[in-house]
Amino acid sequence: VQLQASGGGLVQAGGSLRLSCVSTRRTFSNNGVGWFRQAPGKEREFVSSISWNGGSTSYADFVKGRFTISRDRVKNTVYLQMNSLKPEDTAVYYCASARGSTTQVMSSSYNYWGQGTQVTVSS
Repeated sequence: VQLQASGGGLVQAGGSLRLSCVSTRRTFSNNGVGWFRQAPGKEREFVSSISWNGGSTSYADFVKGRFTISRDRVKNTVYLQMNSLKPEDTAVYYCASARGSTTQVMSSSYNYWGQGTQVTVSS
């Protein structure tokens, strides 16, 4: 497994979780990284992405102001801090490593994917 996502769980609405994405790939620190999510019966959708050095970030409109993406290049880890969680945030969250170094919105721009971590927000 080259990317490992963790940190999911069950939380009440309004609560917080921090997801982590750790990579064993030596070049991970040179790539953009993204988070996507997929709810039951829905297509996978973009959540957030970060450039290779953390200097640029991108968010889906539905998480702006609530989620924050960051990375620690020394630890080869990307984080997704999720605050003010809503029941509609319930999904499996996936991290992915992009082919390039910049932020990417399209899933086709990513070539390595983690296994996903379940986030469940109760009302």
